[in-house]
Amino acid sequence: MTRLPDRALQVQAVLEAYGGTCPIVVVPETTRTAEDAARALGCAVGQIAKTVVFRGASSGKPVLVVASGVNRVDERLLARQVGEGLAKATADFVRDATGYAIGGVPPVGFPQPIETWLDEDLLQYPAVWAAAGTPNAVFSVAPSALVSMTAGTVTRVR
Repeated sequence: MTRLPDRALQVQAVLEAYGGTCPIVVVPETTRTAEDAARALGCAVGQIAKTVVFRGASSGKPVLVVASGVNRVDERLLARQVGEGLAKATADFVRDATGYAIGGVPPVGFPQPIETWLDEDLLQYPAVWAAAGTPNAVFSVAPSALVSMTAGTVTRVR
């Protein structure tokens, strides 16, 4: 059995703390994009729970969106829900806020709580796949469990 990368082990510990039985899978192909992940996992692109981090335009706080891999986040719609404008987050901002690099940001396990919004379209699937700390590590989870683990708000994001 292949040893998980340290970042994936951190995510595994968080999942276990939530009582989850979501084993992490490391695939040889990259899962950096939703399309890459779906191809590597043999699932629909919509089942990929991609994480996107924004920066509040006035507050500077991180805002995390967990979106279905087929959807592009409507930043204006999300900004109305968040209550402030949103700016693109730099790679450094994402790493500082989440502890993870873009392409491997999991939906849980951050140094501090992050306001989280979940795409309602994820709820149509029995299971979705999310990043687990590296561009090649993922885990499968029921969308309802993902909502509980993230304490996120389910909403329309497109």
